[in-house]
Amino acid sequence: MLDINGALKAIGYGLLVLFFAMGVIKTCGSFTEIKRPEHAFKLFIRFVLAKAAAGYGLDLMLAVFSIIQGMVSTIIAQSGLSGSNNTVLPQEVIDKINQVGFWDSIPLWAVTLLGGLFITVLSFIMIMTVYSRMFKLYMYTALAPIPLSTFAGEPSSNVGKNFLRSYAGVCLEGAIIALACIIFSVLASSPPAVSPDVSAVTAVWSYVGELSASVSTDKKSVRGFIRNSAFSKAAA
Repeated sequence: MLDINGALKAIGYGLLVLFFAMGVIKTCGSFTEIKRPEHAFKLFIRFVLAKAAAGYGLDLMLAVFSIIQGMVSTIIAQSGLSGSNNTVLPQEVIDKINQVGFWDSIPLWAVTLLGGLFITVLSFIMIMTVYSRMFKLYMYTALAPIPLSTFAGEPSSNVGKNFLRSYAGVCLEGAIIALACIIFSVLASSPPAVSPDVSAVTAVWSYVGELSASVSTDKKSVRGFIRNSAFSKAAA
């Protein structure tokens, strides 16, 4: 990633000069305006800041990432979820399963298989969401010099602004994922109350259904935040 970022800095500097020239041509009506000290100073400051953004953009992005990762660490520390907690079946459900005969265990096995498959699929989607965020962070950081060079020209500066806004949204996905995991842990630690009059299949289906709903809610929250971020970036 660092090697790619360093190699693209040369391209970013070349594009920086190009965007700066395009900005001067589009914003200046004539060469006389450039001779005015205040306008020339404004162009000089814009060029210097764009040069700093393209050259030190990696340090800026790493600083933003460190700040947001600190937020994620604070959220996890304040929630008290420093380690992984095992989710176990309620004792009432275990007792009902142990009392099931052979023929009654067939529908119980089917319910367990369907519920386990559904939870596995949702967990796989959550894992892919986490890994996709990691890959997006790598791509944003590696390609940073090119979009940051657009700050050199006033007409093209919106590209750099949208890039930084998008990068901040990807970093904030980590906080949303942490909150989703906390919500799921709280919901999973308080299993549903099992009535002694229901069958083992109903008890297991109630437990698996609530666990699946918790995972599905967390998945929808994370993907909803990502989708809303994408819509806001497209609208911008």
